[in-house]
Amino acid sequence: MSRKEKLIKRFLALPKDFTYSELVAVFKICGFVEENKGKTSGSHVRFHNRDRAMGFMMHKPHPENIVMGNALKDALDFLKSNNYL
Repeated sequence: MSRKEKLIKRFLALPKDFTYSELVAVFKICGFVEENKGKTSGSHVRFHNRDRAMGFMMHKPHPENIVMGNALKDALDFLKSNNYL
């Protein structure tokens, strides 16, 4: 099993210790790029797929790097409902 497959399998299990950098990697595997909304966006980030003109917006976790359960589930639901996973 490749690193990408292991990361996707871990993501699908919705672990409590999933980091933001791991989530960025999952979106990257699915063809998304991370973008800030602008200079004053604060912790808002957007994952954008230019091929399909789709985006997913969320807050970066802070001060810790662990993604909260509801944000992780929302990301999973978005990727599944749009046939990325």
